[in-house]
Amino acid sequence: MKKKDDLLVLFGEQLKNFRKDRNISQEELAFRAELDRTYISGLECGKRNPTLKILVKLAISLKMSPSELLKNLHSIAEGLYAENK
Repeated sequence: MKKKDDLLVLFGEQLKNFRKDRNISQEELAFRAELDRTYISGLECGKRNPTLKILVKLAISLKMSPSELLKNLHSIAEGLYAENK
């Protein structure tokens, strides 16, 4: 698996955890963010790479800041891409 894919999978897992912590279905999150449910599923499976606009929509829909949505990914990304330094 490519490193980018690893990061997408980790983001997807984090998104799914935030959604489940709020007792929101994929369908409800999609409705709130004005996205398709299959797109949410693709994000959670690490198959889709969200744009900045999508990240902001998801964060607002989950009632959190975009930085909260991406928390922990910085340290994970550093570990994945450390050999590039």
